[in-house]
Amino acid sequence: MGTRQDRPLIIGGVEYDSRLIIGSGKYKDFEENHAALEASAAEMITVAIRRVNLGQKKEEPSLLDIISPEKYTILPNTAGCYTAEDAVRTCRMAQELLDGHKLVKLEVLGDQKTLYPNVTETLAAAETLVAEDFDVMVYTSDDPLVARRLEEIGCVAVMPLGAPIGSGLGIRNPYNIRMILENAQVPVIVDAGVGTASDASIAMELGCHGVLMNTAIAEAQNPILMASAMRKAVEAGREAYLAGRMPRRLYANASSPVDGTFF
Repeated sequence: MGTRQDRPLIIGGVEYDSRLIIGSGKYKDFEENHAALEASAAEMITVAIRRVNLGQKKEEPSLLDIISPEKYTILPNTAGCYTAEDAVRTCRMAQELLDGHKLVKLEVLGDQKTLYPNVTETLAAAETLVAEDFDVMVYTSDDPLVARRLEEIGCVAVMPLGAPIGSGLGIRNPYNIRMILENAQVPVIVDAGVGTASDASIAMELGCHGVLMNTAIAEAQNPILMASAMRKAVEAGREAYLAGRMPRRLYANASSPVDGTFF
């Protein structure tokens, strides 16, 4: 079969070298977040508009004072929204705060315990935002049919969960993600569930185009070192996918066959 040909990661018309996206929540301060961002080599950072100050609170420090939107792509998200109406309103606010910024991460949650996506509200919000010319990266369930519908609506990236948000359980649904990948014509980025470097590698070995994570880095005992590990894991997983793994076999297959040798 030969090795697969790599293709650049393009989201919203922008090409990215890094396939890792990190978040901005749960760090002890903006400086630690910035240090983790640099260690990760990520070029995109997602920001919860409802929780992180981007200038809407004039009297408080702004993340943009530490992390420059000229160097990094700021990806505003709708974390904390439970209806399509709230999510759309939050994206419009982000666009105002970021001078017409079009790229957003849409997430509409179903409840506070599981943080699973509310698919019905997510679909409704996606339709509205795409109609308003937003470039929508969308957090969704691992249902291949829902993923296909979100792509048909016009989302620029589909982001199925690997496990519940903040759980650190790893990729619990590899077969669903593979089905999503088989049909997708836009980037598929695992969002939620990654706990450590091996989880990120598994996502990339499946053929995902990228991985988004926050808690796995921010809640590590050493967030900066974990950010560095995640960078390497994403790169290694992508290379392994491109190389094509050996077949799985029930029995051993000697590295140095004895056929044709002399004794």
